[in-house]
Amino acid sequence: MYDPVDSPDSTTVFPYHDLTPPTLADVYAARRVVRRHLPRTPLVRSDVLSAELDAEVYLKREDVLPTGAFKVRGGVNLVYDLPEEFRERGLIAASTGNHGQSVAYAGARFDVPVVVAVPEDANPSKVAAMERLGARVEPRGVDFDEAREWAESQAATEGYRYVHSANEPRLVAGVGTAGLEVVEDLPGVDVVVSPVGGGSSASAYCLTVGELTEARVVGVQAASADAVARAYREGHLEPGESADTFAEGLATRAPFALTMQILRERLDGMVTVADDDIRRAMYDLLADDHVLTEGAAAAPLAAARELGDELAGKTVVLPISGGNAAIGTLEDVLDQRS
Repeated sequence: MYDPVDSPDSTTVFPYHDLTPPTLADVYAARRVVRRHLPRTPLVRSDVLSAELDAEVYLKREDVLPTGAFKVRGGVNLVYDLPEEFRERGLIAASTGNHGQSVAYAGARFDVPVVVAVPEDANPSKVAAMERLGARVEPRGVDFDEAREWAESQAATEGYRYVHSANEPRLVAGVGTAGLEVVEDLPGVDVVVSPVGGGSSASAYCLTVGELTEARVVGVQAASADAVARAYREGHLEPGESADTFAEGLATRAPFALTMQILRERLDGMVTVADDDIRRAMYDLLADDHVLTEGAAAAPLAAARELGDELAGKTVVLPISGGNAAIGTLEDVLDQRS
C-alpha cells in the first residue's frame, strides 16, 4: 500500500510518481518498446486542407492504432516493465475513454488487471472497448475529474498502481514516439497543432518535433474547457470550475504538474476554439478527407483555421489523435451540417 504524497497540482500523486519531465533520450528508449507492440502510423497530405490554408497540410493518423487513439503508445511504454509489486493487484486509471483504453490494452498485452473509472455519461463505444480488453469499468461522477478523484481514493485504499493521465514520464515518453515518426517522415515540418486535454500529446511533440527541428508546436483547447490554457498563460496550476465541451478528450478541469512544466518551457502558443468550430472540423475531415475523428482530434483543424494567415506557406502537421467518436455525437455533427 502507498499513501499519497504532497502534490503540486490539484490531483493526487503517490511516491512512485516521478514528476521529472522525460528527455528526448527517454523518448528514443520508449521507441524500442513501442515499435515492438504497435505499428507506425501514416502521415498523409490533405489536398483539400492544403488548398484551403495555403499551406502543406499533413494529417498524422494516430486513429489507426489498435485502440483508435494516440494514448496507447504511452500505456504500452509504462506497463511494459511495471514493477512486480503492482502486477498482481493491478492498475487503476480515470479516463473519458482513450487513456482508459490505453491502460486496458497494455494490461491485456502484459497480463496485468485493470480498473478504469469513467464519468457516468462516458462515450459508450469507449466503455465497450475497454471492457472488451478485459478492464473493469466503474462509472463514477459527473465528469472526468470526479471519476479521477474516485480512482485516486481507490488507489490509496486498495493498493492499485494509479496510472495518472499525465504525471507519468514513461507515458509522455511513449506518446512522444509519434513525434519521432513525424520528424523522420517530414523533417521540414514548420508547425504542429496538437490538442490539449491533460497535455501529454502537446508535451510529447514539444520534446520531439520542437527539440529536433525549428518547428513551432501550438496547443488547442476547447474555449469552454480551457483550464490548461489559462494555467499556461497565467503561470499557475489552479483547476477550472467546469469543462463544458462535447469533446471528451479535451474535458478536464485540472492542469497537471508534469505536462504543464513542459508546456510552459517549450510550447509556442495556445489557441482556444468554440465547440461549433470543432464540430465543423469533424464534419469537414469526414466529408473531404474521409477521416472519422472524435472532437479532440478535430480541434487542431479548428485551431489551424483560427491561425489563418500565420500558416500560409508553412508545412503543417495536424495530429488526428483519435477516431473514437460516439454514434450520438456523429449524428449531431451530421445533422447540424446538413
